[in-house]
Amino acid sequence: MTLRLTALEAHAEGEPGRVIVDVDDLVPGDTIAERFAYASRELHGLRRLVLHEPRGYPGLCAVLALTPSDPRADVAIIVMEQGAFTPMSGSNTICTVTALLESGRIPMVEPMTTVIVETAVGLVTVDARCADGKVLDVTIHNVPAFAVHLGVPLDVPELGTVPVDIAFGGQFFVLGNAADLGVGLAPSDAKDLLSIGARMKLAVNRQYPVAHPLNPGIDSVNLVMITGPGDGAGIDGRNAMVMATDRLSDDPITWTGALDRSPCGTGTCARMACMHARGELALDHAFVHQGMLDTTFTGRLVGETTVGPYPAVLPTITGRGWVTGRSEWILDESDPFPEGYTIGDIWPA
Repeated sequence: MTLRLTALEAHAEGEPGRVIVDVDDLVPGDTIAERFAYASRELHGLRRLVLHEPRGYPGLCAVLALTPSDPRADVAIIVMEQGAFTPMSGSNTICTVTALLESGRIPMVEPMTTVIVETAVGLVTVDARCADGKVLDVTIHNVPAFAVHLGVPLDVPELGTVPVDIAFGGQFFVLGNAADLGVGLAPSDAKDLLSIGARMKLAVNRQYPVAHPLNPGIDSVNLVMITGPGDGAGIDGRNAMVMATDRLSDDPITWTGALDRSPCGTGTCARMACMHARGELALDHAFVHQGMLDTTFTGRLVGETTVGPYPAVLPTITGRGWVTGRSEWILDESDPFPEGYTIGDIWPA
């Protein structure tokens, strides 16, 4: 039997997102929690098929755009990254909303369309500013973000002990300062950033177990953000976000991955939560966050709340998305690579 997948191709401030539609039958479950759990348990082959060669490439992410189980929502999303299924993603949400509105799958209302997105961590309200049939920018009212640990020591292989923050911004992050890690934040530093980021992810999941108090199935640090100061007028901070390979081990050959091409929406929320906890970022103050391509997301904290035992903040993220194409991907039953493939010339071993 031939598998056919229809996708809307997009990017958000540089980060590519493949929005796969009409796949409800592939992700059973009565709730988004059940569907996310099923995907995380059973659909890694599909994730690799979409993201690996010959259909994908190392920097690619994708979204399964589903019919929501919550009647208040317009769409449900399950995010697929190179290392895992993730419960929420800012750039992928921007790609999804932009693509669905510009393709007419969700009706566009000018000058502002509000889209409710069902995610594995709750409902997210998205305001899309629209004109002449195009989405100009997208503001995500994200789920609460909170710091779990601030400035704790992390013993990183072949690097030593460094201070890090651990925070939730839609998924769990470990955040380290580039100066503490002895690395730069330019594209030319990519190889070192990937190696350090992969080692940080390996170390943090061994040394600091996490679990979301309201969603205990979200129980690992998936992403690494390496931070630094802004390097230009109007830029409040810069970062490199590492998506490590999904086969991390003590073997140094596995210490690699891919860099987020965008400034990372959920990572921006996690960084703002840590800054607020330290008294470094006030409510209703714009935080312009720059990524590896010098594009920016603008974050803002619009309120405070609690999540279980943690003081939390209510973050928004604004960024732009562009539709880059439409595609149909096919897997023939005789294809010798039903999960795609990777080769060590451009992929982690």
